[in-house]
Amino acid sequence: MKVAIMGAGISGLSCAIMLERNGIEPTIFEKRSRVGDRFINAESMFDILNRPIKDCLPYIKEKFNIELQPISEVDKLFIHSKNEVSSIDGKIGYTNMRGRHEESFERQLEKQLKSKIIFNSTDQYETLCKEFDYVILATGDGEYASNLGNYRCDLTCTIVGATVVGDFIKSNPHVWFNYDIIPKGYGWLIPFSEKEANLVMAYPDYPNNIKLDRQSMWQKFYDLASNNLEQNFKVRDSFQITRYMMGICIRPKIDNTYFIGNCFGTISPGLGFGQFVSILTGVYCAYDILGMGKYEKLVEPLFENYNNSLVLRRYLENLTDEELDKIVKDLDNKLLDKLIDKLCDNKTSVDILKISTPIMKLINKIKED
Repeated sequence: MKVAIMGAGISGLSCAIMLERNGIEPTIFEKRSRVGDRFINAESMFDILNRPIKDCLPYIKEKFNIELQPISEVDKLFIHSKNEVSSIDGKIGYTNMRGRHEESFERQLEKQLKSKIIFNSTDQYETLCKEFDYVILATGDGEYASNLGNYRCDLTCTIVGATVVGDFIKSNPHVWFNYDIIPKGYGWLIPFSEKEANLVMAYPDYPNNIKLDRQSMWQKFYDLASNNLEQNFKVRDSFQITRYMMGICIRPKIDNTYFIGNCFGTISPGLGFGQFVSILTGVYCAYDILGMGKYEKLVEPLFENYNNSLVLRRYLENLTDEELDKIVKDLDNKLLDKLIDKLCDNKTSVDILKISTPIMKLINKIKED
């Protein structure tokens, strides 16, 4: 059996690991010169977005024997709005590295793999279809799925970020919702050491946002974050991604072609996370090829999670800065604080996103009518 995997990111490598452990050695085609050959950035994995699973990284280890070491376990997430700041406390998730960093998730997965990776590959899907029994598209975005007429794009977004130097607590990321500065978007700071962090803003490419000056938005957000953390950050590296598609494939599998990772649509439109789901698509694809399950059936909950997250995205976009202030302030309300912390903790399996989706749908309908 000949299996081709296009892309050596976390979904493609997770799929390859599972295939290899069950006697199938895939050939991996990667257009870059090495695994993780992209800018270094820190990312987060929050358990509340992946319910009913309680604790993502131990789940991956226990269920699939794939071990990933994070930068830190998050014990406090600071949430900033225009005029308020609150926190969610407890064991609520993890931060990790991506890209060229030696301890990035991609590099950690590569070390668990023996299969051949062809770097600087120019091989195209059309060619691989003729040469392999199965082709797995793990290309990191929805372009291939879109070109095959198998992708629903719900929005595109612009992402601007930098590595900043300062003084940080690794277990304390920050997120900002301030529509005066980032209309209908958000910003975050994720430390990856005591001295370095990623400072990033992301916003949807709606007409009113396209009119705005990107550099001016970035400078305002940089100043806001610096003031909130009472530091004058030094920018070391920077990056920009424009018109990045956020959507989901229509069919997870067409004939003997599988769509996994961001080619499937694993990035949550609500808050931009997707690493855990990306790994799941890789594993579930391998299960299908190995005869251990049906890919279409296994990913059904992932479709539901994506659509619930899209409702969250629309809900957040419909809020005003004043409404965001109230929500953030209530996070530290004496009556709600402990309950919110408990619901976000990795000891509970309560699916808050699923439960709250009908309410958010109703509010969205009222606001949009």
